[in-house]
Amino acid sequence: MRTRTLIMAAGSLSASLLLVVPGVATAGPKPKPQPKITSSAVVMPFNLDVGRHSVLVADGGQNLVGRLKSDGTIATIAADQPGASGVARSRDGKRLAFTTTVTNFETFENSASGLNIWGPKGKRIYADTHAFETKRNPDLKYHYGVKNPSQCVVDTLTAMQFPVSYTGLVDSHAYSVAAVRNGWVVADAGANALFTVSNAGKIRTLVVLPPQPLTFDKDSAAALGLPDCFIGVTYAFESVPTDVEVGRDGYLYVTTLPGGPETPALGARGKLWRVNPHNGKAKVVAGGFVGATNLAIGKRGEFYVAELFAGRISVVKHGRTSTYLNLPGVVAVETGPDGTLWAGTMANEDPPAPGTIVKIVKGKAKKQSRS
Repeated sequence: MRTRTLIMAAGSLSASLLLVVPGVATAGPKPKPQPKITSSAVVMPFNLDVGRHSVLVADGGQNLVGRLKSDGTIATIAADQPGASGVARSRDGKRLAFTTTVTNFETFENSASGLNIWGPKGKRIYADTHAFETKRNPDLKYHYGVKNPSQCVVDTLTAMQFPVSYTGLVDSHAYSVAAVRNGWVVADAGANALFTVSNAGKIRTLVVLPPQPLTFDKDSAAALGLPDCFIGVTYAFESVPTDVEVGRDGYLYVTTLPGGPETPALGARGKLWRVNPHNGKAKVVAGGFVGATNLAIGKRGEFYVAELFAGRISVVKHGRTSTYLNLPGVVAVETGPDGTLWAGTMANEDPPAPGTIVKIVKGKAKKQSRS
């Protein structure tokens, strides 16, 4: 799936979606968190990396990776990085990794994507996930769409320019990255997979996330303007990974979009997964998210999920999901070493609003003072 395009389009829609998307439980921690804007100099802050002394941002709107300064400006670390979306530092702090993707916005096809690894003494390595996907296409094993569709279903989906029945397509969108021992894990939103990448740039497939089937009933078919021949039909949507983090237990935690419409008609279908880093076995931890674009893990093991289409950050504790903070346009969320929660919001066209980086501490906001 071409996730960056979807997220960009959603930026201008997130405010209106807040009016129609059903919410989850609203019992949040007290006192109520109040975010403090530390920067309005970003456009599409798809990911943050929060260290002890600095905050890094991958801004796909400005095609750069930068560092947040105390005055709210962004010091450029890497310029001219098309579709920059993921950013992370190695555990020893000696390497910086960030993802980039070249997209043709007329065809919505990605022609290049990969992980950039900048190491000591100016050493730079590019792990080409697009080339890997072209050669291996790991989700070719999965079938998407409708199996044995009727002619009515075929005609309707074809008229809508929506794929009817297919196996995994060649498409790489290295979207997010997390540092692990001796390397990295990339959440590829085009390949629907997690890739491990060594510091030398060698890529391996850890797991391809399975399809997300949805069976249409009378109400969901009618809401989408589909004919009655869709009632009872199951459509297998793609699982689109948007973020990956390493938990305190050593397992990987991943957020996914459902690879199709995220509307009240189809329900909130975003998910949070737990993935074994050794064998790739994946299990759903929580669901019911609307536009789950990013993930952070708190000091007590709680999970924070950025829900772009719902305009909020949700928190998952002890198997229960609740609203932590309403934040329109939120696309990124991250925690620092001290447990501080940070978030990034996208710029909006109508009404006009800048993208931001915000900080929340134990329900109270504090200004960023590091540079």
